[in-house]
Amino acid sequence: MGRWTGLLDMVRNGEHVDWDDLRHFLALARTRSVRAAGAVLGVSHSTVARRVEALEARLSTRLFDRSRDGYALTDAGERMLETAERVEGEMAALERGLVGQDERLAGVVAVTCCDHYVSGLLMPKLSAFCAMHPEIELSFNTDSRPFDLSKREADLALRMLARDRLPPEHLIGQKLVPLTMASYVAQAHETRLDPDVAGSQARWISFEDRKIHAGLIASSSYPDLPAWGSFTSLELMAQAATEGLGLAMLPTYVGDQKPELRRLAKPDLRQLADLWLVSHPDLRDNARFRATRQTVAAAIRSLSPLFEGLAPWSTDAPGRPKITPDRMDDCAVP
Repeated sequence: MGRWTGLLDMVRNGEHVDWDDLRHFLALARTRSVRAAGAVLGVSHSTVARRVEALEARLSTRLFDRSRDGYALTDAGERMLETAERVEGEMAALERGLVGQDERLAGVVAVTCCDHYVSGLLMPKLSAFCAMHPEIELSFNTDSRPFDLSKREADLALRMLARDRLPPEHLIGQKLVPLTMASYVAQAHETRLDPDVAGSQARWISFEDRKIHAGLIASSSYPDLPAWGSFTSLELMAQAATEGLGLAMLPTYVGDQKPELRRLAKPDLRQLADLWLVSHPDLRDNARFRATRQTVAAAIRSLSPLFEGLAPWSTDAPGRPKITPDRMDDCAVP
């Protein structure tokens, strides 16, 4: 094992093993495909193959078995993986430590957001913020997958967490707003889909996860209506409801913004989750991250009535105003 633990010292001292070679090794070990590893690293698959082959030659050790099914780690590769991941952790910690001390309002801030509706509400304030701080550059991503903040896959993450859940202990989080769900029907189809009328065509548009949806249906005011279809995103659910394919359970920040939808007479408002802003503690004191974090938190909290399903955005409120950027409270950075 001494040879493999010694690899860590070799990398620290800049001897024999290049950190970029280890990055290519790790990507291939995790994806088992040179094409997939290339996509992760943003390089060609031939570059991945060449760097890994060079690493094997340098160590005089075969790290992967090649086959039609892809790349599989050898025993030596498995031992290498453990050490390489420790090196990766140290390199990430080093980078976070250096970046965390930056006091300039300049540089890139990587933000990941849970869905397109939240990012649509947030973008006007981020636009105004960037106009105020032209040297800050945003790298914005809308994706529900859990980005690894320790590896700086993102610097700030807006995440939905169930009411009884907290962010991981190694991260810092701000609980911003509760997320409320309600039941909706398309106004153009509400007579045909009225669940309170005998013989109506009312049915629930189903989430992809039928098990979760079954529990929500069972606890709703209309537990006997059938579930229909399988829709993988809020965008698709809202679109299906708008087209009259059935009744939809949607977050109020989605349903209450769509003039084509209205809440059912028994909307079953319920809080199922909270929206959190999560970041890594090593980046707490970085000026650009701190300023962006404050702006994001203030922008989301200014829209708390929308996320909670309260007036004036409720579809049940007469003359419901449309959400526009100028209706959002100013969120200047202190």
